[in-house]
Amino acid sequence: MALEETKAAKDLIRAAHRRRRAAMTSLDREDAGTALAKHGAAWAASVIPGGDATVCVYLGVGAEPPTLPLIAALHADGHRVLLPVCEPGRELKWVVWAPGIELARSRFAPILEPVGTRHGIDAAGEAAALFIPATAVDLAGSRIGQGGGYYDKFLGHLASAGKHIPLAAVLYDGELLPAGAIPVEEFDRPVPGVVLPSGFRDLANAA
Repeated sequence: MALEETKAAKDLIRAAHRRRRAAMTSLDREDAGTALAKHGAAWAASVIPGGDATVCVYLGVGAEPPTLPLIAALHADGHRVLLPVCEPGRELKWVVWAPGIELARSRFAPILEPVGTRHGIDAAGEAAALFIPATAVDLAGSRIGQGGGYYDKFLGHLASAGKHIPLAAVLYDGELLPAGAIPVEEFDRPVPGVVLPSGFRDLANAA
């Protein structure tokens, strides 16, 4: 598939899932957030040896899967929670989250970001678990994000540094697609697992 065709196909999938998300009710999102917190915290506990650790998450906004309950659950479990801040050049930095922390609109992306000391790739590279956003993932691990490319670049940095952090994308039920449904570009980074309101799915070891 040509590059232009791949991008167009991704845009169609992304747009369809955004419409589906926009049609959800506030109660649907609230229920999803509660379930994602339960399953996400359980998955984190399963991959983190020996209790407290640093965990990278993100703050879902708008129609995205609500991750604030998950963030709060991870913090309550004693983990150091880092949230992303968008920087020029599609780079991410990270700020430590705590209840009541100030949030501000990003200058570079349609998200809310924590206000505080910004840490670079070294801090994120020491994380014991990583949750990332997606609009869809297929059973082969191919992911469609929001289109900004921040996480593909960040995951590339981790790979270059030899960091192999347990990773899961956060989705609503119905956004995990059949293998091969999502076209792949050269810079795309596969994800080995997803957290859904219905539970965690291990894609790396899927039959």
